[in-house]
Amino acid sequence: MSKRLTSEELTVADSAEAVTSLYFSRGWTDGLPIHPPTEEAVERMLTGTKRAPFDVIAAVPPSWGEATVEKIAINAVMAGCLPEYMPVLIAAVSAMCEKPVDMMGMQPTTHPVAPLMIVNGPIAKKLDINSKSGAFGPGWRSNATLGRAVRLMLINIGGAFPGKTDMSCQGQPSKYVYCIAENEEDSPWEPLSVSRGFAPGVSTVSIVGLENPHNINDHDALSAEEVLSTIVGSMATLGSNNVRGTLGGEGDAMLALGPEHAQTIAKAGYTRKSLRNYLWDTSRIPRKAFYERARMKHFGDWPEDSSVPPTMVREDLHIIVVGGPGKHSAYLPGWSSHMVTKAIEE
Repeated sequence: MSKRLTSEELTVADSAEAVTSLYFSRGWTDGLPIHPPTEEAVERMLTGTKRAPFDVIAAVPPSWGEATVEKIAINAVMAGCLPEYMPVLIAAVSAMCEKPVDMMGMQPTTHPVAPLMIVNGPIAKKLDINSKSGAFGPGWRSNATLGRAVRLMLINIGGAFPGKTDMSCQGQPSKYVYCIAENEEDSPWEPLSVSRGFAPGVSTVSIVGLENPHNINDHDALSAEEVLSTIVGSMATLGSNNVRGTLGGEGDAMLALGPEHAQTIAKAGYTRKSLRNYLWDTSRIPRKAFYERARMKHFGDWPEDSSVPPTMVREDLHIIVVGGPGKHSAYLPGWSSHMVTKAIEE
């Protein structure tokens, strides 16, 4: 065993199939074949960071396993990452274990929530993280393996295995991979990172627990007023945790605008902030739309003629631009998680 590494060494037959079978039998995978984390492969992954292998980045709930740089590298190897992805993963682990994200609640909940990773800044282009057509989907090594590495760490370090500790009733596909970059090039507004307080040109990673993207299709709208009417109607849904969660609906939600919708809206003079305010003020559900027991449980002390906003706090509604050509956007309802953004140290 290398003097540089501290993890337990296992002996197994020299084949990827044997390693995958062993790891699957021990509950150390997401169900897909893995890249064997050999000593040489982990050493190679560690060349992507200046941090020492034994540095502890965070403790991952619910088992509170220590996410050392070495353990991050092991899971990165298993996911198929490249060494240059390590700074993103280190920042992502640090962000997702911050209290506002609420990974302690997210890991064992029956809700299908998963942590979305959003990368901003020069590193997104450097690592070829997809922000355009199909950004939420397959076909991009960086998106797929970065997102998968996070999920493997949630299982292997955090101890959240489906049906045992991860009690999500149905789960969702984004529990495999949930990683994108913001399409800053085609966005009419400042990057998400800048709106979060970072200087232009700083590479960041943002983490927040959300549901799968819910498509918003409008190919007919020619004005901001028209496309916003479709978006408002799509966001106002009775089943969202944000408006009827057991914790009172606290938590972030996100509108992921396709560039064409974003540009149509921006031409009418909307900034990211004024758009958020408009959506928060108008994407409302009448209190009377909820059946009586739900009304009394969640909104018992609200006026009878009041309406329920998409998030309990205005600032908890986030807007990003992502995707390629096509008049589609998406709404990502949330849970009780709040976004944390960290600078990526290369």
